[in-house]
Amino acid sequence: MEPSENMHEIDQEIAERIEAYRPLCSHLSDRLWDFAETAYDEHESVELQVRELETNGFRVTRDVAGIPTAFIAEAGSEGPVIGFLGEYDALPQLSQEADATARAPRVAAGNGHGCGHNLLGGATLLAALAVKDWLQSTGRPGRVRYYGCPAEEGGAGKVFMTRAGAFDGLDAALTWHPASILAIDAMATLATIHVRFTFTGVAAHAAAAPHLGRSALDAVTLMNVAANYLREHIPSDARLHYAIHDTGGIAPNVVQARAEVVYQLRSPELAVVQSIMERLRKIAQGAAMMTGTSMAYRIERAMSNMRPNNVLSELMYARMQALGPTPFDEADRAFAARMQAAISAEEAKASLQIFGAQRLSGVLHEGVLPAVVMPAVLSASTDVGDVSWVVPTARCLGACFALGTPFHSWQLVAQGKASVAHKGMTHTAKIMAATAAALFADREALAQAKEEFRQAAAEHPYKCPIPDDVRPPVVKPAARLRGTMRGAFPNQYAGVSA
Repeated sequence: MEPSENMHEIDQEIAERIEAYRPLCSHLSDRLWDFAETAYDEHESVELQVRELETNGFRVTRDVAGIPTAFIAEAGSEGPVIGFLGEYDALPQLSQEADATARAPRVAAGNGHGCGHNLLGGATLLAALAVKDWLQSTGRPGRVRYYGCPAEEGGAGKVFMTRAGAFDGLDAALTWHPASILAIDAMATLATIHVRFTFTGVAAHAAAAPHLGRSALDAVTLMNVAANYLREHIPSDARLHYAIHDTGGIAPNVVQARAEVVYQLRSPELAVVQSIMERLRKIAQGAAMMTGTSMAYRIERAMSNMRPNNVLSELMYARMQALGPTPFDEADRAFAARMQAAISAEEAKASLQIFGAQRLSGVLHEGVLPAVVMPAVLSASTDVGDVSWVVPTARCLGACFALGTPFHSWQLVAQGKASVAHKGMTHTAKIMAATAAALFADREALAQAKEEFRQAAAEHPYKCPIPDDVRPPVVKPAARLRGTMRGAFPNQYAGVSA
């Protein structure tokens, strides 16, 4: 699907503006890499982005959804509103020296951008700046928004933002994710629920008075046994994961009076996850009855499955094909070869297999992955899914790392400031910005995307999967401890979305 206007000329205009901002955004991405702030603690990362956006004429709204590290920046006048979704949170325990081909933490037990969100934020901000300038220079009506979205890594930041209405009034949302391939990402994702079950019993001497004790640990054990039997009776594409967070103590001669287990449920459909959740709740009740304990549960976070918009995805894919592969050079190939040597063949294959790209070869992806090879469902979860339930959404993958680099690895962190990463970030920014320009230039394409969305929403309207009484676990700037996992929050939230 091509807009009626000359998109080649528009692509070139957008590309020129991207190149003008490239040094600024490469520096910004590198600073985000340096900050490496985890979920809900991205204070320096936010201040840096807000400063640049305000300097370049954006109006910024802070504390979106009551989250200090969530913000919206807008520029432009009346007309369609196109949003870019930025992220900037890092992962715990992944500190790593840049360009190093062996494990070498910058800070012991420190954080690192193991999912490339420094690049994600850099490219989306770069696209927003370029589109803002293009709208102004052409005199077109339209508004561009940059969404500063915290805590994608297990914190469900966009879910809280969606619940608060942050994406209301948006005509389309565009985003991407750094990877080792260049591809359109029209895959659905898995809906997920994270829920904590707490059992409370009665402590007693395990030898002298065991009959007086009521073991909370027994309740957790029985619940887990029953949940393992439940696996046989749920859809084959659904998943149950669990981890015991509190065993009730370390003394075997004391009946455990308290124990906790956290479950993660997944399925391609949110309704299926919610039905499994109800069955799991009954299992927990049964375990409490069997052991004479009491049970309480709390859904801590949840994400809806991604609802791809085919019209937007096709439009983005057309711009990707028009702009071509990422322009790497011999120095990039030499760097990628060194980094690829630090990745096992098994790791590389598994990383590519996620996207149906396991047959690719070489040290860098210097093509455009055909859309037909991608699987229908990505076996991972993201809070972008909730945005896709309230506004037409499209995203792509950008080639930023040596081919086969696994996500959430020190090898990915090590490449985050390299020329390869900067070129992948810049090229993907051109694709996203050109897609936005195409939507501003061709209102019919935007109308088709919105009609596709309207039909899907009419059949399955959005309901936030996180209960109303659950609030985001914000971290105040004064509470930060640079380079370490802080208190209870990281143990609970700074995990992996995938």
